Amino acid sequence: MEIPPEIALRIEKLDKKFKNSGQDLGSYLDGLLHQRYLTYWDYIHLDTLLSLQIPRTYFPDEEIFIMYHQITELYFKLIIHEQKQIIDDKLQTAEFFTQRITRINNYFKALISSFEIMINGMERQQFLDYRMSLLPASGFQSAQYRMIEFYSTPMENLVHHSVRDQFSSKNSLDDLYENVYWKKGATDTATGEKTLTLKQFEYRYTPRFMRIANEVKESTIYHKYLLLPQEVKQDKNLIKALKALDQNANINWPLMHMGSAYRYLRKDKKNAIDATGGTNWKDYLPPSFQKIIFFPEIWSAEEQKDWGKQWVEHIFNPDNSKTP
Repeated sequence: MEIPPEIALRIEKLDKKFKNSGQDLGSYLDGLLHQRYLTYWDYIHLDTLLSLQIPRTYFPDEEIFIMYHQITELYFKLIIHEQKQIIDDKLQTAEFFTQRITRINNYFKALISSFEIMINGMERQQFLDYRMSLLPASGFQSAQYRMIEFYSTPMENLVHHSVRDQFSSKNSLDDLYENVYWKKGATDTATGEKTLTLKQFEYRYTPRFMRIANEVKESTIYHKYLLLPQEVKQDKNLIKALKALDQNANINWPLMHMGSAYRYLRKDKKNAIDATGGTNWKDYLPPSFQKIIFFPEIWSAEEQKDWGKQWVEHIFNPDNSKTP
């Protein structure tokens, strides 16, 4: 049987590829002959994936709650995947930078648009009942979201706004980390004591967070942007994409959580139910309260001052504000 030239060429390339592997091409071909055909369900480990929803109660809506958070974490993993590509990229072209930031924005858009499931996709009473079986676990403990922040911007930009002017890149990462904004969201305002939720979270993830912070100390996405050639930094599509990312991550995404918290945890205009992890969600979630901005250079002083204000007013006083 005569071997077609295009097949012979592929065989030659395969022979070169496997020459230094310790086995000849014939051995690999034998393995290929014995290998099973790949199926969709095996490739994505579908059976395993569908077995990961394990409710702690008998309320049907708890499965919705679990699956939605698992989907969210998968999107976070996609975002981190793109962030690492930007950080590792050596060419630093506007096209590559913009493409990856646009991908991240698309993931955030999917998350933001799907949050309707959390806001109106569950029965309020079911949620208030089964949530008591989840104590002290909290969405606050999403480590991947904190990693997204650490990859995005220097840690001094993540220090709580009330003390941010006291810190800079000259401070140690340990000092900056101790004053990161989200820690105040899980600290008792009366005693200053950290909640169990925060203590668990720090014990589990602080070593990993600090490793990441050290790895990207001078190479976060913001650092990479600042080091771009001036003509690349001024690229309109790139700036537009970066602004959209800042708004998606630091305004729109927290806003959706505000909407969910108000739907399920608000008793009336003055009173609210505590979150499962004891977080001060009314102080922790509003974007205008935190003023977290990944890329401050691309925003004016006025824009930074009014960061998220319009969106939060829409939530607190929907009758007295414009729709965002």
